[in-house]
Parts: sequence; C-alpha cells; structure tokens
Amino acid sequence: MTPVEIAFSKDGLLAKAINGFSPRQAQTDMAIEVGLAIEQKSSLIVEAGTGTGKTFAYLIPALLSEKKIIVSTGTKNLQEQLFHKDLPLIRKALASNAQMALLKGRSNYLCRYRLNQYQETRGQLDAQTLTDLVKVKSWATSTQSGDIGELVSVQENSAIFPFVTSTVDNCLAKDCPDYDDCYLIKARKKAIDADLVVVNHHLFFADMALKETGFGELIPKADVIIFDEAHQIPDIASEYFGDAFSTRQLVELCTDVLQVYRTSLTDVKQLGKAAEKLQKTAQSFRLLFNYDPERGNWREKAKQSVLFQCFQALKTDLDFLYQVIKLCISRNEAIDNCFERAVNLLSKYDIMAKFDDCSMSFWYETTPRHVVLHQTPLTVAEKFSDYVKDSGAGWIFTSATLAVDGKFDHFAKHLGLQQAKNLLLDSPFDYQQQSQLIVPRYLPEANNKNRALALAELAIPLIAASNGACFMLFTSYRVMNQVAEHLADKIDNPLLVQGQMGKAKLLAQFIEDPQAILLATASFWEGVDVRGDKLTCVIIDKLPFASPDDPLLQARCEEVRRQGSDPFSQIQLPQAVIALKQGVGRLIRDISDKGILVICDDRLVNRPYGEVFLKSLPLMKRSRDLGQAAQFLQDITS
Repeated sequence: MTPVEIAFSKDGLLAKAINGFSPRQAQTDMAIEVGLAIEQKSSLIVEAGTGTGKTFAYLIPALLSEKKIIVSTGTKNLQEQLFHKDLPLIRKALASNAQMALLKGRSNYLCRYRLNQYQETRGQLDAQTLTDLVKVKSWATSTQSGDIGELVSVQENSAIFPFVTSTVDNCLAKDCPDYDDCYLIKARKKAIDADLVVVNHHLFFADMALKETGFGELIPKADVIIFDEAHQIPDIASEYFGDAFSTRQLVELCTDVLQVYRTSLTDVKQLGKAAEKLQKTAQSFRLLFNYDPERGNWREKAKQSVLFQCFQALKTDLDFLYQVIKLCISRNEAIDNCFERAVNLLSKYDIMAKFDDCSMSFWYETTPRHVVLHQTPLTVAEKFSDYVKDSGAGWIFTSATLAVDGKFDHFAKHLGLQQAKNLLLDSPFDYQQQSQLIVPRYLPEANNKNRALALAELAIPLIAASNGACFMLFTSYRVMNQVAEHLADKIDNPLLVQGQMGKAKLLAQFIEDPQAILLATASFWEGVDVRGDKLTCVIIDKLPFASPDDPLLQARCEEVRRQGSDPFSQIQLPQAVIALKQGVGRLIRDISDKGILVICDDRLVNRPYGEVFLKSLPLMKRSRDLGQAAQFLQDITS
C-alpha cells in the first residue's frame, strides 16, 4: 500500500487521530488520484458528492508529497475553516512539521498609514463611522496579524473600512513610511516561507493577472495547486483577465486628493476644485442609470447621447485633475501615488471607450452608489491552459458540482483543460431513504401575477409539517419579497429575508431559532452548511437559468452561434444544472440528515432538457404529491 492508502486505512493515521473515523472508498479513491496527479505534475478534475470528505482527500496526499502547496477556496469562510480547523487536525495526524500560512486580499488587512491619515480628518466622518474608527484604533494597538476579520465589534460592511485599508490603486508600496510594519507585507512574507498557503480564488487570479503584466507575485510559485469549490473559477478567471473602470475608483481618488490638499498642499487650491468637480460628475453619471442595481450591455447603453456626454465629461474632468496633480509631483508620496492612479484611470477609460474588439464583452453593472464598466474576454481557455502547462505543477480542481449529466465537458472547455483526467465520485449518502424530490403540479407560469401567492400557499403546509427548519431559495429578489409579504400575513414563524441583515447573521439566527424560515437568493444557494433537523425542507422557486439579459451571457452565446453550435446546450443549460446542484446540496449534509426538496418548476418533467437536470441530481424518491411530502416531514420531526 502507498503512504496515502495507509493514511486512509482502518488502522491508519487518520483512524488513530480522529474519533469515529472510518474509511470511505470514494475518499480513498480521490486521495490516490490526487497523489498521482501531484507526482506526475498533471491535472485532475474531481466531482466529489456531498459527504465524500474531499478536503481530507486532497490535503493528505498534498502534505505527504512534501512539496510547496497552494490551496485556493471560493469563500473566506472555507479559507478560515481549512486553516483553523482542518489543517491543524491533519498536521497532528500526520505528525507533520509543515509550515502553514493564510493569505487574504489586501482589503482584509489594516493599513497603518491610512489609519493615521484619516485620524487627522475625523470631522468628515458621520457618528457611526467615527464610533467604528475608535474601535479600529483600539484594536490596532494589540493586533498581531492586522486581519480585520478579528474585529467582531465592527460590522463587515462598515463605512470605516475603505478609510483604514488599502487598494492596489492607493497603496504607496515601498514609498510608504509604514512599509516595514505593513501587515500585508508580513502576511506575504509568511506565505513565501510557508509549505502550504491557503488563499481564495479572487486573490489567486488577481495575482495571476499581475504576473501577466510582469509585476511582483503575491502568491509564491508552487508545485501543487488545488482549487476547492472549483465550479466558481471560470467566471472569476474571466473577470481578472479583463479590465474594469468604476466611479468608485474615481471617487476614492478624489477623496484622497482632497485629503492631501487639506493636510499638506493647502496652497494648491486647484487640487480641491478639480477633485470636487470630478466627484460630482462621477455621481451624476451614476444617476443616469436605474436606481436599482442592474447589469447591461455597455456598447448598447453608450448609444444614449445624454449618457455618453456625461461619460465624456468624466474624461474631461479626470484629465483636468491629472494636469493639476502633475504640477505637484514630488512634493510628497501621497500626491505621487494619486498621479499614478490618475494615469492608470485615464488608460482604463480609453479601453472602455473603444468597443471594436469582438473577442471581448463590454458590460456594466451598478451598485447603489457606483457604476462599474467591464471589458471581459469571452474565453480564457487558451490563456489559462498555457499557464497550467508552463507552471510545471500538479493541478487539482474539485467541487461537489462540476459534472453535467455525468460529463465534465462544460467545465474543462471553459478553462482549456480537455487533457485533464476526470473522476466522478457519488455521495455516500442514501438519498432514496433520506430524502424526497417533489415537483408540484398546476403552479402558475413564472410570469403569472399569481405566482408568488401560489408559492406561498404551497409552502404553508410544508412549513407547518417541518416546524420551521425551511429554506426557500429564489432566482429573483422580486419574487422572494413578494412571497415574504404573503407569508407574513399567513404564518407565525419568524421570517428571515435576505437583505434584512448580513448573510452570516441571517444564518446564525436561522440556526438559533428552530421555528425560523429563511428566504434567500443566489448567495445562499452555495457555501451554506446547516445540518440535522435545523433544515429539513428546501423549496426552490424555479430552475436557475441565468437571465437572458445578462450581457456577458449574451456575448458568449453570440460567440457560440458564430462557431455553429447551440448556446443553450453549450452554455445556458450546463450553467443552470450546476447552479441547481448547488441549491439541492443545501438539504442533505450528513449521513443522518433527512428532508424534502421541492422544485416548483414543471419544466423539470415536461421538457426534454429536464432529464439532464434529473440525471445530474442525487437519486431521490420522486413524487408530485405535496401531502406525501408533508407526511414525510411530520415523520422526521415527530
């Protein structure tokens, strides 16, 4: 037996270190294949169904290889769990001396320079932000890591964080007076020295894009690269291989210029005037878009004359600010940094003003305060596959949701990984005994005005039968809020609706209150782990096809048509299958879990493509009888 097989055997290292450990064939099979890919410096794509134990299946062969390892995850939560929970346990089981490091993006680390800078102008901050600043200052005197995740007394979305953390744009790098004490630099140095570094996908691809331009590496070169939650990386990779220009960048530049003007360059009045003018134009530009956040085609939107005039005014005002800053070069580090940012923003503006590149999608998205213009490549396959080949490393891509109808073509083609070895491992859970899939009859069509009421009526008996413990997952905020309104009048259970509070707090309240019902959209379809009788019913409003108005999807579909293929079967269907698998995965998280899954979409059974969805889901008992579902839930809870 190989060292990997020994580690996973019934008398092996894991069995000795973990109470109740018992070998799982799928887990051992995955670990063996991961070990081979590392040894052969090849690529491996693994779908490991929920309960396989994939984290141990990739970490153990990686650590046993004694090579330099990077593990990249989809979320900060999984990053934290890997680093603080799983790795210490495995390290102990293997009696390993491997050095571990956790590396996050720069917005997660306190910037001493900016903290000191903004203490001087606290009069501009509102009362809540000022209170948070006091908490940050107090914490800053004792923190060792500078990781703002330690700051539990300040809300994640606090307005103070942009003032006390840096961005790629405003970081002074080696010109910073606090460079030697920089928490980000210390974290990166630790990562360079470590044997295993835990990062997230956004950081990995930001670093990869940086290497493209010949700048320094955030992430050290490694022999083994492992992506967990790998289903997310095609979209994230596309984002980082493109370009973006946002009013947020403009406003932050203006804020920092005003800061320098008020504190050290008070003699240059034009600085203040130019910054305020650009700030106002950026705000006016945002007001020309819809109030509610949206995404759209930038090529088409820019044809509106009023909007394009305002876009041109951004260039005029940015250029004016650039000219004024240019007169102040070398007077201090902060204004030199602002000059570099202005130059960079002018070049990004030019990219967004030229729409003639057919290999790119030009699109926009809005937040409540800002507009972001994007230029995104329609495919990253060639670039990414070249990177993989040139790295000389072993690459592992794993998730519970990568295959569509038992095949990996969709994922592999996106990233140019057609040569990679594939492994499909079913979940060890007994879905036939543990769950039921219900597809209700006679629901109104998706666009029917009575749809939300019908969904609420359908949910009421199931909520009663499960005594709460119910997730309702939606593909749109509008329907979610309509259903919440109907339910509020008809049931006594506490309703937790996405948007009322942060995701972590919403989830904590759901787990704490056994009667609670949670209504949520996209971000709750994945990365949420609620076990046991806390969650016994998951209701999904419809099949999660991406909006046909999504500009990036439209551009990709157009490209597939140009190649003579069918965009529905090549792009839209596989994306929807993977999204549905994620939502379904919320229900059964443990060998003892039981529950029902309700998918309120007849297309699952009366359209030919419904079969692709069903074949891609776990093998559950199927029914169209809601009474049977309610009885199943009552039997679980009684």
